[in-house]
Amino acid sequence: MIYEDKYPVLEINLSKIYENTKHVVGLCENLGINVAGVVKGVNAKPEVVDQMVKGGCKYVASSRIEQLISLKEYGIKEESMLIRIPMLREIQEVVKNIDISLNSEIETINKIEEECKKQNKEHKVILMMDLGDLREGIIDEDEFINTATYIENELKHVKLCGVGTNLSCYGSIKPSYDNLSKLCNAAQKIESKINRELDIISGGATTTLPLILDNNIPKKINNLRIGEGIIVGRDLPHYWGYDVDEMHEDTITLKAEIIEIKNKPSYPIGEMFIDAFGNKPIYEDRGIRKRAILGIGKQDFVFYDSLIPLDEGVEIMGSSSDHLIVDIQDSTKAFKVGDIINFGLFYPSVLYLTSSNYVNKVYI
Repeated sequence: MIYEDKYPVLEINLSKIYENTKHVVGLCENLGINVAGVVKGVNAKPEVVDQMVKGGCKYVASSRIEQLISLKEYGIKEESMLIRIPMLREIQEVVKNIDISLNSEIETINKIEEECKKQNKEHKVILMMDLGDLREGIIDEDEFINTATYIENELKHVKLCGVGTNLSCYGSIKPSYDNLSKLCNAAQKIESKINRELDIISGGATTTLPLILDNNIPKKINNLRIGEGIIVGRDLPHYWGYDVDEMHEDTITLKAEIIEIKNKPSYPIGEMFIDAFGNKPIYEDRGIRKRAILGIGKQDFVFYDSLIPLDEGVEIMGSSSDHLIVDIQDSTKAFKVGDIINFGLFYPSVLYLTSSNYVNKVYI
């Protein structure tokens, strides 16, 4: 498909994102788990968020407060969830605009309580437990339980909505029945102390979906925060080895224009030093090869190895700030300057491309 608008183009298939959402929500609901749709991966584009809400996401989640505020202004009615611990300087806006926030610092929680008093509002918090991934969360169980009971018993405006954890994002620790059971056991101890059930036991993100597919998740988990698994859907088959026929990987396609085609050596000529980003790339001498340069670069997608050429015989060689270099020697197409090359995407590139002001977004 060729567009009259300027390239590069990010083609976003809304119906496929809706279908991915319906399927993921259905898988989770079968086990009594609701879904917070994480929208930061598409820069909270309202057109996409609409499909995630229609597909059944109970909450709309992001690490960026500005995104959640803009979605509320747009008209999204679902409860908002701030999934990065609030900065102290954000607390006034958080209390004013956000329904639920993830927290682990008692100082921050006390500041939220003070701001709630000023605004005469309540605010829900999910207390985070660190199960070994070493990002946010309280790692000591006693401190975790004591902090939860403090919120419940000592604070009037801050409401203990639930508990949660994050895995895989920093320490690359896999969610498992055993480590999530530690969260569930701590939650049970908290419930016994506060004499009520917690509303949310949040067991992580897309990387917890394999436990859903294996029906091997602790029964007390009742919430997941899903972004990539809905928006892109490539991690499950490519990293985890799960083929889910109902899921679409081709939800978002990058289309970039060729600005140069030349036969050139495959090995740089002259004394090597560093590239524009301070790196020392490794090159393979394959002789003279036909190469194309596309009008897009690291400023737009950051990681070129998160791009997947969809045209047979096209191979990515590298990129600079504003150029993507591909080998087209073995292509079955006779490319010429001005032609478009298509790329599938992994989540990291989607995260950056949807935020780039230099990439045109087209919804189909």
